[in-house]
Amino acid sequence: MTTPEKKTCGWPGNNPLMIAYHDEEWGVPVHDDRKLFEYMVLDAFQAGLSWAIVLNKREGFRKAFDNFNYKKIAKYDEIKIQELLKEDGIIKNQLKIRATVNNAVRFTEILKEFGSFDKYIWQFTGNKTIDNQMTNLSQIPAKSSESDNMSKDLQKRGFKFVGSTICYAFMQAAGMVNDHLVECYRHKELKNIIRDLVH
Repeated sequence: MTTPEKKTCGWPGNNPLMIAYHDEEWGVPVHDDRKLFEYMVLDAFQAGLSWAIVLNKREGFRKAFDNFNYKKIAKYDEIKIQELLKEDGIIKNQLKIRATVNNAVRFTEILKEFGSFDKYIWQFTGNKTIDNQMTNLSQIPAKSSESDNMSKDLQKRGFKFVGSTICYAFMQAAGMVNDHLVECYRHKELKNIIRDLVH
């Protein structure tokens, strides 16, 4: 007897990395600063590209950027930046590489002010996951009023590559919004995870 296939959002297609990301990470609330910085870096590099391209190079990014250690990245000098521009394991975009170093510096400034980036960033959704009830992929927005506010504040603090669309993708990755389709098995699972975190 065959078991019925679980319904999913559909967008991962047949890419194993995309499927794993959808099933294990996308929409799961993240409160670890290093992980939040990782998503910030990856979402910035995604600008103008597909998420699949970024995921395929994720391990390369991890090695090149000291496992997304923002304290180390904040101290990168011009010599290190030039090395990264020759690194085949990542997307060799000078503006995005320089933005990553800049954002690491700004990230540490937020830590000094708020104690953690987690405390700062989750304020934009009222410290909770926004549970969207999407029934079709076309309903998933590219941005929201929350990502607009986040983008403006991050830009004011000197962050680069933090437009509202990038911020919304970050919110999806960090579980600040649950944009799994209602029929997707992960939508209900995440609702249960979120409920358990609250109680």
